[in-house]
Amino acid sequence: MQGEFQTASEPNRAVPAGGRRTFKIVLIKPSHYDSDGYVIQWWRSTIPSNSLASVYGLLKGCAEECALGPDTDIDIEAYDECNTVIDVRRAVRDIQAAGAGFVGLVGVQSNQFPRALDLTRQFRKAGVPVVIGGFHVSGCISMLPELTPELREALELGAVLYAGESEGRMAELLRDLDSGKTKPIYNYLKDMPEMEAASLPILPRHVVTRVAGHYASFDAGRGCPFQCSFCTIINVQGRKSRYRTPDDVEGIVRANARQGITRFFITDDNYARNRNWEPILDRLIELREKEGFKIRLLLQVDTLCHRIPGFIEKAARAGCTAVFIGLENINPESLMGAKKRQNKIWEYQEMFHAWRKAKVMTFAGYILGFPGDTPDSIAGDIEIIKKELPVDILEFFYLTPLPGSEDHKNLYTKGVPLDPDLNKYDLEHACTAHPIMSKETWEEVYRSAWTRYYSDAHVETIMRRAAASGLNKTKVIDAITLFSGAARIEGVHPLQFGFVRKKIRTQRRHGMKVVNPLIFYPWRVYDFARVAVRWVTLVRRYRGIMRKVWADPNAASYTDHALDPPAGHNAPMSDFVKAYADKIPQTHGAPVREAVA
Repeated sequence: MQGEFQTASEPNRAVPAGGRRTFKIVLIKPSHYDSDGYVIQWWRSTIPSNSLASVYGLLKGCAEECALGPDTDIDIEAYDECNTVIDVRRAVRDIQAAGAGFVGLVGVQSNQFPRALDLTRQFRKAGVPVVIGGFHVSGCISMLPELTPELREALELGAVLYAGESEGRMAELLRDLDSGKTKPIYNYLKDMPEMEAASLPILPRHVVTRVAGHYASFDAGRGCPFQCSFCTIINVQGRKSRYRTPDDVEGIVRANARQGITRFFITDDNYARNRNWEPILDRLIELREKEGFKIRLLLQVDTLCHRIPGFIEKAARAGCTAVFIGLENINPESLMGAKKRQNKIWEYQEMFHAWRKAKVMTFAGYILGFPGDTPDSIAGDIEIIKKELPVDILEFFYLTPLPGSEDHKNLYTKGVPLDPDLNKYDLEHACTAHPIMSKETWEEVYRSAWTRYYSDAHVETIMRRAAASGLNKTKVIDAITLFSGAARIEGVHPLQFGFVRKKIRTQRRHGMKVVNPLIFYPWRVYDFARVAVRWVTLVRRYRGIMRKVWADPNAASYTDHALDPPAGHNAPMSDFVKAYADKIPQTHGAPVREAVA
């Protein structure tokens, strides 16, 4: 590669006359492209990047420890492309002006890899070193027998690939980059570091405040003992769970609180299985109740967490106001086929009631496209959920063979056709054939699922249940509006949503034509106005439903079948479980079938 900067194989240092030098690092969490080839980014995004916080915290520790020597200042900038337009030219100028440094593309998921490659092309053209890490690199190297074409392309561009976690290894990478002695691939997948006393994941306040609600994030544990075949976590972070200590979590909270940040998304794939869950929650309760910290938490948990004595109650006291639950499906055959044996549908009602009693809003993921799914079966399942389960927010995903999962490995090694466009591996596109449904049918099922669940009638039901349970009415209706409208209006999954979409004319996918300004800007004005009108219409309609519910003098006494108190997992089952009793595996089914009978 030719350019004004040193290539990746040459020494990456320049010492000014004064004796001190700067090693400049630009960290970028890439976004990905929409169907028109424009980067998906917003004025404010909704989900914080824990990978960005973790890598920034590790590098900050290296800077404080003078990892490159006492004469070298390590200067770090961090950007989440989901909420920030990346100024590539400025980043190149800053690194070149410093005379040493690199660009780190952090936490790159499969759907973000095409965008990461496009950024790599631009930085490598200027001779700037690039390191790419994240779940796609780690997942492919972990599960596949050879490098995939896009990973080979990254290496051909001169990028460095980083697989695995960086605790205890970041200083070595920095020294290799500084001396120009980097390896093409750093692979630490077979050597998972422990998390006790690990560096604190943290980002500067100006980065955190670009996330709606000013949410930061941290992982209290990594790894997962379960074996879900569609999951990448277990093959990237391992099946041995590792944990932070309560002292470390308190340190993370206090460090963020010093810059006015007290809302956190704890990114553990399943916080309920963290062996330190109780002492951590006790510590957070103490910070809230004795020291006045205004902590708010969003947790991810499994469907059996309510069986852990005191878990839900302490989570609520620690500041948990919302949980994401991997419901995935209500058909036992589908759950067993995906090796999600921990999900027991006869526990679902009791679990949702326990969270509702604690006044915690529930979000549940639901996967469409298991082998036995049909349009009729999916429609029927959604109607059963609406009637039987008091879940607040339901979000839908395609069953996607993500690189790094067992599903992907099996299809890849068998030569089953997979969509070659990684940009579509975002859980909202069909990436392989379904055994029963055509691609067009599957896509229609996905679109109609959002409409079916978020019908005006069911939105009113959700709000009436919220009123009867004492949930925050504004928080619930705002979440309903976001999750109902993101896919149908913006054309993105709610987990990729943000507020006020940006579309930069010149930041288009590699190989796609940059549109003439005379054509682009009038189209963009029309596009923005069209979307805005649809959002205003939706907001007004749902707010009208909210006002109707809250004007009802009997709102607090509302009840329906889903709000009926569950009688316990050994009591006679509801219609919900009866519908699937004959499909419950033999290992679990005897007491359930007896109860149904």
